[in-house]
Amino acid sequence: MPPVAKHLKTSSERTGNEYRELHEWLDNDPEKKAERHDITKIYEYGKMIEEKYGKEGLQEYIRHIHDDVKTKFEHIQHDLEKAVADTLAYFGVK
Repeated sequence: MPPVAKHLKTSSERTGNEYRELHEWLDNDPEKKAERHDITKIYEYGKMIEEKYGKEGLQEYIRHIHDDVKTKFEHIQHDLEKAVADTLAYFGVK
């Protein structure tokens, strides 16, 4: 998943604000990181985040989750494609 610095940069490019506190809240506590990225809690956390950061902050929270999901699945896809290519090569198909 993108590091906090990447999230800060993309937020800044989109909004002019890094939303540092929000991104650090999401990523910097290893014991709570998975819970804070739990998509079933978007409604719950979203209300809290909107109260603190406004609608734009809420959108940045959702974008953070989106970017993490996208990155995770890109890694999975890459790993799968490599495994398939390696398997085909092993059997002399490619």
